[in-house]
Amino acid sequence: MRNYRTVLKIAPAFLLAGTMMINAQQDSTTREKKIEEVVLIGYGQRKKSDLTGSIVSVSSKDFNGGATSPEQLIQGKAPGVAITGNGGAPGSGSSIRIRGGASLNANSAPLVVIDGVPQDMSKNEDGTSIRGASDPLALINPNDIESVDILKDASAAAIYGNRASNGVILITTKKGAAGKVKVNLSTVASVSTRMGNVDVLNGDEYRTFVNTYGPNAAKALLGTHNTDWQDLIYQEAWGTDNNLAVSGGIKGLPYRVSLGYNEQNGIVRTNEFRRTSLAVNLSPKFLNNHLSVNANFKGSFTDNRFPNGGAINNAIYFDPTQPVYMDDPRFGNYFEWLNNGSLNTVSNRNPVSLLYNTRNISSVYRLMPSIQLDYKLHFLPEMRWNVNLAYDYSKGYGSNQTSPYSGAGNGSYSYSPYEQEKKNKLFETYLNYVKTISSINTNVDLMAGHSYQDFSSASPAGESLLFNTNTGETRLTPFNAYEDQLTLLSFYGRAIFTIANKYILTGSIRRDGSSRFYNGTTDNLWGNFPAFAFAWKINEEGMFRDISNLSTLKLRLGYGLTGQQEVAGMYPAYSRYKISEETAQYLFGNIFYPMYRPEQYNPDLTWEKTLTKNIGLDFGFFSNRINGSIDLFQKDTSDLIAYVPVPAGGLSNYNTKNVGDMTNKGIEFTLNLTPVKNDNTTWDINFNATHYTSEITSLSDAVAADFKIPVGGISGAVGQNIQAHSVGRAPYSFYVFRQLYDNSGKPVPGAYVDTNGDGVLNDMDKYFYKSSTPDALLGFSTKVTYKKWDFSTALRAVIGNYVYNNAASNSSLASLTTNDYLQNIYRTAADYRFGNIQLWSDAFVEDASFLRMDNLTVGHNFGEVFGDRTNLRVYGMAQNVFVISDYSGVDPEIFGNIDNGFYQRPKVYSLGLNFQF
Repeated sequence: MRNYRTVLKIAPAFLLAGTMMINAQQDSTTREKKIEEVVLIGYGQRKKSDLTGSIVSVSSKDFNGGATSPEQLIQGKAPGVAITGNGGAPGSGSSIRIRGGASLNANSAPLVVIDGVPQDMSKNEDGTSIRGASDPLALINPNDIESVDILKDASAAAIYGNRASNGVILITTKKGAAGKVKVNLSTVASVSTRMGNVDVLNGDEYRTFVNTYGPNAAKALLGTHNTDWQDLIYQEAWGTDNNLAVSGGIKGLPYRVSLGYNEQNGIVRTNEFRRTSLAVNLSPKFLNNHLSVNANFKGSFTDNRFPNGGAINNAIYFDPTQPVYMDDPRFGNYFEWLNNGSLNTVSNRNPVSLLYNTRNISSVYRLMPSIQLDYKLHFLPEMRWNVNLAYDYSKGYGSNQTSPYSGAGNGSYSYSPYEQEKKNKLFETYLNYVKTISSINTNVDLMAGHSYQDFSSASPAGESLLFNTNTGETRLTPFNAYEDQLTLLSFYGRAIFTIANKYILTGSIRRDGSSRFYNGTTDNLWGNFPAFAFAWKINEEGMFRDISNLSTLKLRLGYGLTGQQEVAGMYPAYSRYKISEETAQYLFGNIFYPMYRPEQYNPDLTWEKTLTKNIGLDFGFFSNRINGSIDLFQKDTSDLIAYVPVPAGGLSNYNTKNVGDMTNKGIEFTLNLTPVKNDNTTWDINFNATHYTSEITSLSDAVAADFKIPVGGISGAVGQNIQAHSVGRAPYSFYVFRQLYDNSGKPVPGAYVDTNGDGVLNDMDKYFYKSSTPDALLGFSTKVTYKKWDFSTALRAVIGNYVYNNAASNSSLASLTTNDYLQNIYRTAADYRFGNIQLWSDAFVEDASFLRMDNLTVGHNFGEVFGDRTNLRVYGMAQNVFVISDYSGVDPEIFGNIDNGFYQRPKVYSLGLNFQF
């Protein structure tokens, strides 16, 4: 794309100018007080200069503004970390991938640890972690977070063993500090708007299209209106985010208490999100500072109203020549397609009716108390004993309701309740011995510990209601209770040797046991996960110490093994039975009896294992006013877990199996600049870039050379897939036909390349074309502070990003000849004029490379406007400011890379203030 070439051309000149400004300010730099940054490494912390692994730390001063969920704080801030929103609904959260992930069907998300407590990463069948909430991290108030540390390579993450294959994210929340009481009040008001509309025909264009290409039966169905259905389901959505924090110390008791309230309406009408949060931290010390206590309590209560999931797609395809309303009280006077006077049950539904005649509401509350004790032994002050006790309780409940006066209800009122309770209990303890041995100029840091964590999930039995308003018939459908449990048991240790403040050796080992792999024996229950790393501070060597402008030059080498145990279900390896629902009961006499049916399982299932090799170079010049790092990595994953077809005759046609191996390898680069830093002005710049490739190197079930695992389900045909896993290809590669084009460049309907030359066009002629793995991820952010003004912006680019436009492929002329109703079509389909749906044409796999401005903020600090020790800052902020892309859809950034009319991200404009006293 031309825009990217322009950026690449001006970047060297821009960086050169920054370097010249830094040279001009050396005198002021030498007067600055240097404070060594401390980074969490898992069960401890290290100075940044002493790190041996690939770790990125983002502090609160560098967070993105306007975040409603913790992961949004660091989007675009860390190389190798891709954060893609799951949609634009408030609280919908994001999908996080570190260095591309290391799994196929197993969970590819990193482990998230909040204040030392590993989070429950398991998913329900609907993709949620707790019923009633799209994203569990959205239950955490981002304003309570102090820093985020990302452990990317195995030498850093292996201390978390069986859950670290996809990296680890350590979140630290804010704490109190001894001193006078400080009060921080912040409030933000925002308005959200949509990015745009899916490019379908308007009413006049559709009438012309039908009159030109449709049969008389289709022409007779045309209406006289010009209805913009997308405009009717979207709205300008107002929101507010308010936070109050009080911190200080009372007689040696540091404390922090915060209260937050976030209310955000979605840009799709009827979508609502409200979160109330409370956080309390107490961090006293006792026994002459030998005993440190860190007590935390976090709580949140969230209310949601989710919009009907079909409204967006129906707004795309509903006939734009029809009115919103008609004179028929059976459907609440909303227009619906009829067939012989009754509802046409196969047609599209009125999207406005779907929104206002269905109601999906939920409430979720979460309580997270924890206490961590750190005791420095009196008789051996080099030894610390740390104990961490935590309990994480969540409960979500809600209901789906459908009005009988709608097309969705069709004369029947339905009510389906749901409820889920989850518990996460943690007991962890470790000993840490740190001593400097002066005789050999060596610092020794030894740690050994034990962890027990228990997860449980339960839902009660209940009944769904269906009441037919026409006949008065009531039907109650019972559903069964369930309860799942997962136990993790771990022993771990780490040794760090720092020799002459130049050479740092790190070794760690973790032995993990997971009940998920219990098959009646302990054969696959346990796994060992070792790691080693070495760092050499080159700048501390004699010949380099004399280079005055060289602040940091460190070589890092890492090698380690991590595991993955996050697969679907808690008992995938153990024989079990499930009681049947009402639709699968057997009649004996006059009574229906439930039956116990066997569930599919795999007693040979075991861990995924990822071996990671990393080599990195950290550099810094001019007192680290220029600093950055370069990392090369390779991740080799074996025993890949996938849900694959199995031969008939078992309990199911699919099963979870260890199927093969995969390799990820790439390069990461980050550069931080402070071109200007003086009494009036500070200018900071961050740039990061990542390139990686992924390849499946073996599939154990590949008895045939063309063996594939189909993935990437699409709409338009039942049970069809557009992607596949295959040896020698990137995961989730598109598997399509090669489209033929005419002389004008327009695709020829139904004409594809006969790839194998056998004269027959069938699935054997499909080929692998592009994948969901981009060529490059780029991030850029800058902040300028001038006197009392501040300006900041953050941009991201993804190059070589390909998306399958399912909204476009699902349109054709066939809708005019095969349906007894009308449905709109994508403008591209109107131009192509395919006689029927061509789902597998590579014409619909589009280059979706993009440049996005995530955030733009301008603020003014009014200072002590209300007296001493007060401070007032007012700012304006815009999020999702613009996107530059050649993609024909609304938004090129789609997790999974299949666009089927998803809930688009909004543009958000905010006005906020921070008041401290």
